[in-house]
Amino acid sequence: METTKLREWLESGGAEGLSWLQLEGFPDTGRGVKTLRPLKSGNVVLTIPGSFLWTVDAAFDDPVLGPTISSIKPPLSVEDTLAVFLLFVKSRKEGCEGKRAHVELLPTSYTTSVFFTDEELEICSGSSLYHITKQLKQQIRDDYLQLLNNLFSKHPDLFPLEKFTQDDYMWALCTIWSRGMDFQLPGKQFRCIAPFADMLNHSPDVQLCHTYIPQSDTLQILAGKNYTIGEQVFINYGSVPNNRLLRLYGFVLPNNPSDTYDLVLTTHPLAPLYAQKVALLESASLQVNATFPLKLSDPLPLDILRYLRIQRLSSSEISTVEAKRGARNIVSARNEAEILKALIEACESLLAGFSIPLEKLEANIASSVYQKSDNKWAAAHVSVGEQKILKMTLQKAKELLALVICAQCGKADENNKRCGRCRRVVYCGTDCQKSNYKEHKVICKTYTAD
Repeated sequence: METTKLREWLESGGAEGLSWLQLEGFPDTGRGVKTLRPLKSGNVVLTIPGSFLWTVDAAFDDPVLGPTISSIKPPLSVEDTLAVFLLFVKSRKEGCEGKRAHVELLPTSYTTSVFFTDEELEICSGSSLYHITKQLKQQIRDDYLQLLNNLFSKHPDLFPLEKFTQDDYMWALCTIWSRGMDFQLPGKQFRCIAPFADMLNHSPDVQLCHTYIPQSDTLQILAGKNYTIGEQVFINYGSVPNNRLLRLYGFVLPNNPSDTYDLVLTTHPLAPLYAQKVALLESASLQVNATFPLKLSDPLPLDILRYLRIQRLSSSEISTVEAKRGARNIVSARNEAEILKALIEACESLLAGFSIPLEKLEANIASSVYQKSDNKWAAAHVSVGEQKILKMTLQKAKELLALVICAQCGKADENNKRCGRCRRVVYCGTDCQKSNYKEHKVICKTYTAD
Protein backbone atom coordinates (compact mmCIF):
# COMPACT_ATOMS: atom_id res chain seq x y z
CA MET A 1 0.00 0.00 0.00
CA GLU A 2 1.33 3.38 -0.98
CA THR A 3 1.50 5.65 2.06
CA THR A 4 4.58 7.66 1.14
CA LYS A 5 2.77 10.94 0.48
CA LEU A 6 0.74 10.66 3.66
CA ARG A 7 3.81 9.79 5.73
CA GLU A 8 5.85 12.65 4.28
CA TRP A 9 3.04 15.12 4.92
CA LEU A 10 2.51 14.01 8.51
CA GLU A 11 6.21 13.80 9.37
CA SER A 12 6.83 17.25 7.91
CA GLY A 13 4.50 18.69 10.55
CA GLY A 14 5.85 16.80 13.55
CA ALA A 15 3.90 13.52 13.60
CA GLU A 16 5.79 10.83 15.50
CA GLY A 17 5.72 7.04 15.37
CA LEU A 18 5.16 6.45 11.66
CA SER A 19 8.63 4.96 11.20
CA TRP A 20 7.73 1.84 13.21
CA LEU A 21 4.16 1.43 11.95
CA GLN A 22 3.09 -0.09 8.65
CA LEU A 23 -0.24 -0.71 6.92
CA GLU A 24 -0.89 -4.40 6.38
CA GLY A 25 -3.69 -6.70 5.23
CA PHE A 26 -4.82 -9.12 7.97
CA PRO A 27 -7.01 -12.23 7.46
CA ASP A 28 -9.55 -11.41 10.18
CA THR A 29 -9.80 -7.62 10.05
CA GLY A 30 -8.65 -6.62 6.58
CA ARG A 31 -6.41 -3.60 6.43
CA GLY A 32 -4.80 -2.60 9.71
CA VAL A 33 -1.56 -1.37 11.25
CA LYS A 34 1.32 -3.55 12.39
CA THR A 35 4.27 -2.61 14.52
CA LEU A 36 7.84 -3.05 13.35
CA ARG A 37 9.23 -2.93 16.88
CA PRO A 38 8.19 -4.32 20.30
CA LEU A 39 5.82 -2.10 22.28
CA LYS A 40 5.04 -2.06 25.98
CA SER A 41 1.56 -1.32 27.31
CA GLY A 42 1.27 2.43 27.82
CA ASN A 43 4.01 3.35 25.32
CA VAL A 44 3.18 6.24 22.99
CA VAL A 45 2.68 4.57 19.62
CA LEU A 46 1.67 7.50 17.45
CA THR A 47 1.34 11.26 17.83
CA ILE A 48 -0.64 13.36 15.33
CA PRO A 49 -0.49 17.17 15.68
CA GLY A 50 -3.87 18.91 15.72
CA SER A 51 -3.14 20.78 12.50
CA PHE A 52 -3.56 17.50 10.59
CA LEU A 53 -6.92 16.53 12.08
CA TRP A 54 -10.17 16.69 10.14
CA THR A 55 -12.31 18.90 12.40
CA VAL A 56 -15.11 21.42 12.09
CA ASP A 57 -12.62 24.20 12.89
CA ALA A 58 -10.30 22.99 10.13
CA ALA A 59 -13.19 23.08 7.66
CA PHE A 60 -14.04 26.66 8.58
CA ASP A 61 -10.37 27.64 8.44
CA ASP A 62 -10.05 26.43 4.85
CA PRO A 63 -9.65 29.63 2.78
CA VAL A 64 -11.90 28.36 -0.03
CA LEU A 65 -14.47 26.20 1.74
CA GLY A 66 -14.71 28.09 5.02
CA PRO A 67 -16.39 31.33 3.86
CA THR A 68 -19.02 29.37 1.93
CA ILE A 69 -20.12 26.94 4.64
CA SER A 70 -19.97 29.59 7.37
CA SER A 71 -22.69 31.54 5.58
CA ILE A 72 -25.18 28.64 5.62
CA LYS A 73 -28.27 29.23 7.76
CA PRO A 74 -29.09 27.26 9.81
CA PRO A 75 -25.49 26.13 10.38
CA LEU A 76 -24.45 22.70 9.18
CA SER A 77 -24.26 19.92 11.75
CA VAL A 78 -20.87 18.56 12.79
CA GLU A 79 -21.39 15.47 10.61
CA ASP A 80 -22.48 17.46 7.57
CA THR A 81 -19.61 19.90 7.97
CA LEU A 82 -17.08 17.06 8.06
CA ALA A 83 -18.82 15.22 5.20
CA VAL A 84 -18.73 18.32 2.99
CA PHE A 85 -15.10 18.90 3.97
CA LEU A 86 -14.14 15.35 2.96
CA LEU A 87 -15.94 15.54 -0.38
CA PHE A 88 -14.56 19.01 -1.07
CA VAL A 89 -10.96 17.82 -0.60
CA LYS A 90 -11.65 14.64 -2.55
CA SER A 91 -13.00 16.65 -5.50
CA ARG A 92 -10.05 19.07 -5.68
CA LYS A 93 -7.36 18.62 -8.31
CA GLU A 94 -5.02 21.11 -6.66
CA GLY A 95 -4.32 22.17 -3.09
CA CYS A 96 -4.86 20.19 0.12
CA GLU A 97 -2.14 17.78 -1.01
CA GLY A 98 -1.70 16.15 2.38
CA LYS A 99 -5.37 15.68 3.05
CA ARG A 100 -5.90 14.40 -0.50
CA ALA A 101 -3.18 11.83 0.15
CA HIS A 102 -5.19 10.71 3.17
CA VAL A 103 -8.45 10.56 1.18
CA GLU A 104 -6.77 8.39 -1.44
CA LEU A 105 -6.07 5.77 1.24
CA LEU A 106 -9.65 5.70 2.55
CA PRO A 107 -11.86 2.74 1.60
CA THR A 108 -13.90 3.23 -1.56
CA SER A 109 -16.85 1.39 -0.01
CA TYR A 110 -18.17 0.37 3.40
CA THR A 111 -20.11 -2.51 4.93
CA THR A 112 -22.21 -0.48 7.37
CA SER A 113 -25.88 -1.41 7.56
CA VAL A 114 -27.10 1.52 5.42
CA PHE A 115 -25.52 -0.23 2.43
CA PHE A 116 -27.31 -3.53 3.06
CA THR A 117 -29.85 -4.72 0.51
CA ASP A 118 -33.42 -5.23 1.73
CA GLU A 119 -32.83 -8.98 1.72
CA GLU A 120 -29.69 -8.68 3.84
CA LEU A 121 -31.29 -6.29 6.31
CA GLU A 122 -34.36 -8.51 6.61
CA ILE A 123 -32.21 -11.09 8.43
CA CYS A 124 -32.29 -8.84 11.51
CA SER A 125 -35.88 -7.65 11.07
CA GLY A 126 -37.31 -6.94 14.51
CA SER A 127 -34.01 -5.73 15.92
CA SER A 128 -33.26 -2.16 16.90
CA LEU A 129 -30.67 -2.07 14.11
CA TYR A 130 -33.33 -2.88 11.53
CA HIS A 131 -35.57 0.01 12.55
CA ILE A 132 -32.73 2.51 13.04
CA THR A 133 -31.21 1.62 9.65
CA LYS A 134 -34.55 2.15 7.90
CA GLN A 135 -34.89 5.55 9.58
CA LEU A 136 -31.26 6.39 8.86
CA LYS A 137 -31.60 5.70 5.16
CA GLN A 138 -34.52 8.10 4.97
CA GLN A 139 -32.67 10.67 7.07
CA ILE A 140 -29.69 10.51 4.71
CA ARG A 141 -31.96 11.13 1.72
CA ASP A 142 -33.58 14.10 3.46
CA ASP A 143 -30.29 15.60 4.64
CA TYR A 144 -28.73 15.22 1.21
CA LEU A 145 -31.64 17.04 -0.46
CA GLN A 146 -31.24 19.85 2.04
CA LEU A 147 -27.52 20.12 1.28
CA LEU A 148 -28.24 19.96 -2.43
CA ASN A 149 -30.76 22.80 -2.24
CA ASN A 150 -28.98 25.01 0.29
CA LEU A 151 -25.34 24.51 -0.67
CA PHE A 152 -24.32 22.33 -3.61
CA SER A 153 -26.66 23.73 -6.25
CA LYS A 154 -25.88 27.31 -5.22
CA HIS A 155 -22.11 26.88 -5.58
CA PRO A 156 -21.55 24.47 -8.50
CA ASP A 157 -18.02 25.80 -9.00
CA LEU A 158 -17.02 24.52 -5.54
CA PHE A 159 -19.32 21.50 -5.45
CA PRO A 160 -19.57 19.90 -8.91
CA LEU A 161 -22.73 17.81 -8.68
CA GLU A 162 -21.20 14.75 -10.32
CA LYS A 163 -18.80 14.56 -7.34
CA PHE A 164 -21.37 15.44 -4.69
CA THR A 165 -24.05 12.83 -5.32
CA GLN A 166 -26.11 11.14 -2.63
CA ASP A 167 -23.84 8.09 -2.89
CA ASP A 168 -20.81 10.33 -2.35
CA TYR A 169 -22.53 11.87 0.67
CA MET A 170 -23.26 8.41 2.12
CA TRP A 171 -19.61 7.46 1.60
CA ALA A 172 -18.48 10.57 3.47
CA LEU A 173 -20.89 9.94 6.36
CA CYS A 174 -19.69 6.35 6.70
CA THR A 175 -16.10 7.59 6.71
CA ILE A 176 -16.95 9.86 9.63
CA TRP A 177 -18.93 7.21 11.52
CA SER A 178 -16.30 4.51 11.14
CA ARG A 179 -13.16 6.61 11.55
CA GLY A 180 -14.20 9.53 13.72
CA MET A 181 -12.96 9.89 17.29
CA ASP A 182 -14.98 11.71 19.95
CA PHE A 183 -13.56 13.38 23.02
CA GLN A 184 -15.32 15.25 25.81
CA LEU A 185 -13.47 18.51 26.40
CA PRO A 186 -14.37 21.22 28.92
CA GLY A 187 -17.56 22.79 27.63
CA LYS A 188 -17.79 20.90 24.34
CA GLN A 189 -17.71 17.61 22.47
CA PHE A 190 -14.77 17.33 20.10
CA ARG A 191 -14.94 15.10 17.01
CA CYS A 192 -12.07 14.49 14.63
CA ILE A 193 -10.59 12.11 12.10
CA ALA A 194 -6.86 11.55 12.55
CA PRO A 195 -4.90 10.56 9.42
CA PHE A 196 -3.15 7.19 9.76
CA ALA A 197 -4.52 6.74 13.29
CA ASP A 198 -7.88 6.07 11.64
CA MET A 199 -6.40 2.92 10.07
CA LEU A 200 -6.18 1.19 13.47
CA ASN A 201 -8.79 -1.51 14.04
CA HIS A 202 -10.87 -2.16 17.15
CA SER A 203 -10.33 -4.89 19.72
CA PRO A 204 -12.17 -5.21 23.05
CA ASP A 205 -9.10 -7.02 24.40
CA VAL A 206 -6.91 -3.91 24.68
CA GLN A 207 -7.20 -0.97 27.02
CA LEU A 208 -8.71 2.33 25.90
CA CYS A 209 -5.66 3.95 24.38
CA HIS A 210 -6.48 6.99 22.22
CA THR A 211 -6.54 10.45 23.70
CA TYR A 212 -6.59 14.10 22.67
CA ILE A 213 -4.38 16.49 24.65
CA PRO A 214 -5.76 20.07 24.41
CA GLN A 215 -2.67 21.65 25.97
CA SER A 216 -0.42 20.47 23.14
CA ASP A 217 -3.20 20.11 20.54
CA THR A 218 -2.13 16.56 19.73
CA LEU A 219 -3.84 13.22 19.36
CA GLN A 220 -1.96 10.29 20.83
CA ILE A 221 -2.31 6.55 20.44
CA LEU A 222 -0.90 4.51 23.31
CA ALA A 223 -0.19 0.79 23.31
CA GLY A 224 -3.26 -0.86 24.85
CA LYS A 225 -1.21 -3.98 25.61
CA ASN A 226 2.25 -5.42 24.99
CA TYR A 227 3.04 -6.05 21.30
CA THR A 228 5.74 -8.07 19.58
CA ILE A 229 7.22 -7.25 16.17
CA GLY A 230 4.73 -7.88 13.38
CA GLU A 231 1.61 -7.85 15.55
CA GLN A 232 -1.41 -5.78 14.61
CA VAL A 233 -1.83 -2.72 16.82
CA PHE A 234 -5.40 -2.10 17.99
CA ILE A 235 -7.39 0.61 19.68
CA ASN A 236 -10.53 0.12 21.75
CA TYR A 237 -13.72 1.93 20.73
CA GLY A 238 -15.22 1.19 24.15
CA SER A 239 -18.07 -1.14 25.10
CA VAL A 240 -19.95 -1.13 21.80
CA PRO A 241 -22.83 -3.54 21.08
CA ASN A 242 -23.08 -5.30 17.72
CA ASN A 243 -26.09 -3.26 16.62
CA ARG A 244 -23.93 -0.12 16.87
CA LEU A 245 -20.75 -1.74 15.53
CA LEU A 246 -22.56 -2.78 12.35
CA ARG A 247 -24.37 0.53 11.95
CA LEU A 248 -21.28 2.69 12.40
CA TYR A 249 -18.25 0.53 11.67
CA GLY A 250 -19.47 -2.25 9.38
CA PHE A 251 -18.51 -5.31 11.44
CA VAL A 252 -19.69 -7.40 14.39
CA LEU A 253 -18.06 -9.43 17.16
CA PRO A 254 -19.56 -12.91 17.63
CA ASN A 255 -20.78 -13.40 21.22
CA ASN A 256 -20.16 -9.73 21.94
CA PRO A 257 -20.34 -9.27 25.75
CA SER A 258 -21.29 -5.62 25.22
CA ASP A 259 -24.51 -6.40 23.33
CA THR A 260 -27.58 -4.44 24.44
CA TYR A 261 -31.24 -4.01 23.63
CA ASP A 262 -32.59 -0.51 24.21
CA LEU A 263 -36.02 -0.63 25.85
CA VAL A 264 -37.97 2.61 25.42
CA LEU A 265 -40.56 3.54 28.05
CA THR A 266 -42.87 6.54 27.91
CA THR A 267 -45.95 7.80 29.75
CA HIS A 268 -48.65 9.58 27.73
CA PRO A 269 -49.74 13.04 28.94
CA LEU A 270 -53.36 11.83 28.96
CA ALA A 271 -52.56 8.94 31.32
CA PRO A 272 -54.36 9.03 34.69
CA LEU A 273 -52.53 10.96 37.41
CA TYR A 274 -49.97 12.12 34.84
CA ALA A 275 -48.74 15.20 36.73
CA GLN A 276 -48.23 13.28 39.98
CA LYS A 277 -46.46 10.45 38.18
CA VAL A 278 -44.14 12.86 36.36
CA ALA A 279 -43.22 14.43 39.70
CA LEU A 280 -42.49 11.00 41.16
CA LEU A 281 -40.40 10.00 38.16
CA GLU A 282 -38.37 13.18 38.48
CA SER A 283 -37.88 12.62 42.21
CA ALA A 284 -36.55 9.18 41.34
CA SER A 285 -34.16 10.72 38.76
CA LEU A 286 -36.08 9.08 35.90
CA GLN A 287 -37.17 10.78 32.69
CA VAL A 288 -40.73 10.56 31.39
CA ASN A 289 -39.43 9.44 27.99
CA ALA A 290 -36.63 7.09 28.95
CA THR A 291 -34.41 4.54 27.20
CA PHE A 292 -33.00 1.70 29.26
CA PRO A 293 -30.22 -0.53 27.87
CA LEU A 294 -30.85 -4.19 28.62
CA LYS A 295 -27.54 -6.03 28.93
CA LEU A 296 -26.40 -9.62 29.14
CA SER A 297 -24.98 -8.80 32.58
CA ASP A 298 -28.14 -6.95 33.67
CA PRO A 299 -31.17 -7.95 31.58
CA LEU A 300 -33.70 -6.25 33.86
CA PRO A 301 -32.28 -3.10 35.50
CA LEU A 302 -33.98 -1.95 38.69
CA ASP A 303 -34.74 1.44 37.13
CA ILE A 304 -37.12 -0.25 34.66
CA LEU A 305 -39.11 -1.72 37.54
CA ARG A 306 -39.08 1.63 39.36
CA TYR A 307 -40.34 3.41 36.25
CA LEU A 308 -43.13 0.89 35.62
CA ARG A 309 -44.19 0.87 39.27
CA ILE A 310 -44.74 4.61 39.11
CA GLN A 311 -46.38 4.45 35.68
CA ARG A 312 -49.00 1.89 36.85
CA LEU A 313 -49.87 3.51 40.19
CA SER A 314 -53.47 3.71 41.30
CA SER A 315 -54.72 6.81 43.05
CA SER A 316 -54.62 5.04 46.42
CA GLU A 317 -50.97 4.07 45.88
CA ILE A 318 -49.66 7.56 45.09
CA SER A 319 -49.11 8.54 48.73
CA THR A 320 -47.39 5.21 49.42
CA VAL A 321 -44.89 5.79 46.63
CA GLU A 322 -44.29 9.39 47.71
CA ALA A 323 -43.39 8.09 51.13
CA LYS A 324 -40.96 5.63 49.59
CA ARG A 325 -39.41 8.38 47.40
CA GLY A 326 -39.85 6.99 43.93
CA ALA A 327 -40.93 3.35 44.28
CA ARG A 328 -37.50 1.95 45.01
CA ASN A 329 -39.29 -1.06 46.49
CA ILE A 330 -42.49 -2.95 45.67
CA VAL A 331 -45.49 -0.64 46.09
CA SER A 332 -48.13 -3.36 46.32
CA ALA A 333 -48.60 -6.91 45.11
CA ARG A 334 -51.27 -5.67 42.72
CA ASN A 335 -48.94 -3.06 41.21
CA GLU A 336 -46.01 -5.46 40.98
CA ALA A 337 -48.07 -8.18 39.30
CA GLU A 338 -49.43 -5.68 36.79
CA ILE A 339 -46.06 -4.29 35.76
CA LEU A 340 -44.42 -7.71 35.50
CA LYS A 341 -47.28 -9.07 33.39
CA ALA A 342 -47.01 -6.02 31.13
CA LEU A 343 -43.26 -6.51 30.86
CA ILE A 344 -43.65 -10.20 30.02
CA GLU A 345 -46.23 -9.36 27.36
CA ALA A 346 -43.93 -6.68 25.90
CA CYS A 347 -40.93 -9.04 25.73
CA GLU A 348 -43.00 -11.78 24.10
CA SER A 349 -44.33 -9.29 21.56
CA LEU A 350 -40.84 -7.97 20.79
CA LEU A 351 -39.47 -11.50 20.33
CA ALA A 352 -42.38 -12.40 18.06
CA GLY A 353 -41.46 -9.38 15.92
CA PHE A 354 -38.12 -10.87 14.83
CA SER A 355 -38.41 -12.34 11.36
CA ILE A 356 -36.13 -15.30 12.20
CA PRO A 357 -36.19 -16.80 15.71
CA LEU A 358 -33.02 -17.19 17.75
CA GLU A 359 -32.71 -20.96 17.42
CA LYS A 360 -32.92 -20.89 13.62
CA LEU A 361 -30.39 -18.06 13.35
CA GLU A 362 -27.91 -19.93 15.54
CA ALA A 363 -28.40 -23.07 13.42
CA ASN A 364 -27.88 -21.10 10.21
CA ILE A 365 -24.68 -19.56 11.56
CA ALA A 366 -23.35 -22.94 12.77
CA SER A 367 -24.10 -24.65 9.43
CA SER A 368 -22.67 -21.75 7.36
CA VAL A 369 -25.99 -20.92 5.70
CA TYR A 370 -24.66 -17.38 6.08
CA GLN A 371 -21.09 -17.08 4.83
CA LYS A 372 -18.76 -15.87 7.57
CA SER A 373 -18.28 -12.10 7.66
CA ASP A 374 -20.77 -11.32 4.87
CA ASN A 375 -23.70 -8.98 5.43
CA LYS A 376 -26.26 -11.69 6.23
CA TRP A 377 -23.87 -13.29 8.73
CA ALA A 378 -23.32 -9.91 10.42
CA ALA A 379 -27.05 -9.12 10.52
CA ALA A 380 -27.71 -12.57 12.02
CA HIS A 381 -25.27 -11.90 14.87
CA VAL A 382 -27.01 -8.63 15.69
CA SER A 383 -30.37 -10.39 15.85
CA VAL A 384 -28.94 -13.24 17.94
CA GLY A 385 -27.50 -10.83 20.48
CA GLU A 386 -30.70 -8.84 20.91
CA GLN A 387 -32.94 -11.91 21.10
CA LYS A 388 -30.72 -13.50 23.75
CA ILE A 389 -31.04 -10.41 25.90
CA LEU A 390 -34.81 -10.19 25.49
CA LYS A 391 -35.17 -13.87 26.40
CA MET A 392 -33.12 -13.26 29.54
CA THR A 393 -35.29 -10.25 30.39
CA LEU A 394 -38.42 -12.34 29.83
CA GLN A 395 -37.11 -15.11 32.07
CA LYS A 396 -36.17 -12.65 34.81
CA ALA A 397 -39.63 -11.03 34.71
CA LYS A 398 -41.29 -14.45 34.95
CA GLU A 399 -39.14 -15.38 37.94
CA LEU A 400 -40.07 -12.14 39.71
CA LEU A 401 -43.77 -12.61 38.89
CA ALA A 402 -43.65 -16.10 40.41
CA LEU A 403 -42.73 -14.43 43.71
CA VAL A 404 -45.79 -12.16 43.58
CA ILE A 405 -48.77 -14.22 42.37
CA CYS A 406 -50.01 -17.50 43.75
CA ALA A 407 -48.71 -20.37 41.62
CA GLN A 408 -52.12 -22.04 41.74
CA CYS A 409 -54.82 -19.36 41.55
CA GLY A 410 -52.78 -16.34 40.38
CA LYS A 411 -53.82 -14.13 43.27
CA ALA A 412 -51.56 -11.17 43.95
CA ASP A 413 -51.41 -10.50 47.67
CA GLU A 414 -48.87 -9.14 50.14
CA ASN A 415 -49.60 -12.15 52.39
CA ASN A 416 -48.59 -14.76 49.81
CA LYS A 417 -45.94 -17.12 51.21
CA ARG A 418 -42.96 -18.65 49.44
CA CYS A 419 -42.52 -22.36 49.02
CA GLY A 420 -40.41 -23.36 52.01
CA ARG A 421 -38.23 -25.70 49.97
CA CYS A 422 -37.28 -23.94 46.71
CA ARG A 423 -38.27 -20.34 47.59
CA ARG A 424 -39.08 -19.79 43.86
CA VAL A 425 -42.92 -19.60 43.99
CA VAL A 426 -45.56 -18.28 46.36
CA TYR A 427 -49.01 -19.47 47.50
CA CYS A 428 -51.94 -17.64 49.02
CA GLY A 429 -52.66 -20.55 51.36
CA THR A 430 -52.18 -24.24 52.07
CA ASP A 431 -55.12 -25.27 49.88
CA CYS A 432 -53.47 -23.77 46.77
CA GLN A 433 -50.13 -25.18 47.75
CA LYS A 434 -51.54 -28.72 48.03
CA SER A 435 -53.49 -28.37 44.78
CA ASN A 436 -50.35 -27.27 42.93
CA TYR A 437 -48.02 -29.87 44.46
CA LYS A 438 -48.07 -32.44 41.64
CA GLU A 439 -47.23 -29.77 39.08
CA HIS A 440 -44.63 -28.04 41.20
CA LYS A 441 -42.79 -30.94 42.88
CA VAL A 442 -40.46 -31.79 39.98
CA ILE A 443 -39.38 -28.19 39.52
CA CYS A 444 -39.13 -27.73 43.27
CA LYS A 445 -36.75 -30.67 43.63
CA THR A 446 -34.63 -29.35 40.75
CA TYR A 447 -34.29 -25.93 42.38
CA THR A 448 -33.49 -27.57 45.73
CA ALA A 449 -30.78 -29.70 44.14
CA ASP A 450 -29.25 -26.62 42.54
